[in-house]
Amino acid sequence: MRAWQVDRRKRTRQLIELGGLLVKAGIVEFTNDDRATIYGALLRIAAKLQSHEGERAQRLWTAEGRQAFDAERREGRMGRRT
Repeated sequence: MRAWQVDRRKRTRQLIELGGLLVKAGIVEFTNDDRATIYGALLRIAAKLQSHEGERAQRLWTAEGRQAFDAERREGRMGRRT
């Protein structure tokens, strides 16, 4: 496989995973899949990250995301045992 094909597949996988996060967070459902609303919200996130509060916001969001991933993993393991 050529290098550009490998890069393209990596990029495609990344985009699919990012889209999956929007679904997992409920954003697609809550906005009725309104792309303008989703894009506007993402632009707000980007602006916040570029502001003087950006580092603090990123730390907070990272901690919340990790907690959610950890809770999902625990629920998934518990669900398989029962």
